[in-house]
Amino acid sequence: MTKNRLEAFSDGVIAIIITIMVLELKVPHTPELEGLKELIPVLLSYVLSFIYVGIYWNNHHHLLHAVHHVNGAVLWANMHLLFWLSLVPFVTGWMGENHFAPVPVALYGVVLLMAAVAYFILVKALVGLNGADSPLAKAIGKDWKGKMSLVFYAVAIGAALWSPLIAGLLYILVAVIWLVPDRRIEKTLAH
Repeated sequence: MTKNRLEAFSDGVIAIIITIMVLELKVPHTPELEGLKELIPVLLSYVLSFIYVGIYWNNHHHLLHAVHHVNGAVLWANMHLLFWLSLVPFVTGWMGENHFAPVPVALYGVVLLMAAVAYFILVKALVGLNGADSPLAKAIGKDWKGKMSLVFYAVAIGAALWSPLIAGLLYILVAVIWLVPDRRIEKTLAH
């Protein structure tokens, strides 16, 4: 089975996720800059989520570029990832509208954690299909970034209940770690 339809479908879903997020931004009812002040938490949560969705789109592209085949297990693993990413607009809106209250910040982390777990499962399914000696398997290696991200998310979820600021900083830290596309795949494919 080729990967083209999987990639096209995923790109479409991710584009819709970003569209839903931006449509949730409400215009202030005043022409003064003061009206934007109330929207700062909403805008900050939007920016963070936009970066996260962009990171997933970018790394998903690299991931599929490194393989030649997909199968049913990969398709379902990909749907699992898209499911969790589809919840990003909901938790983004809830977190921003409630000015980073503890429970919405924690649930935001749960969605990020589950998306990371789903991505990990997708990688394992692709490596299992394409082989332990495939370019993808070589590029991923021990995947310290992926494993560290899971730990940071878990810590952030617990921290959110007593300090949403610390949780938010951990979410930003993980985004910074992943902001640069996964160069391991590019380097492996170049050789």
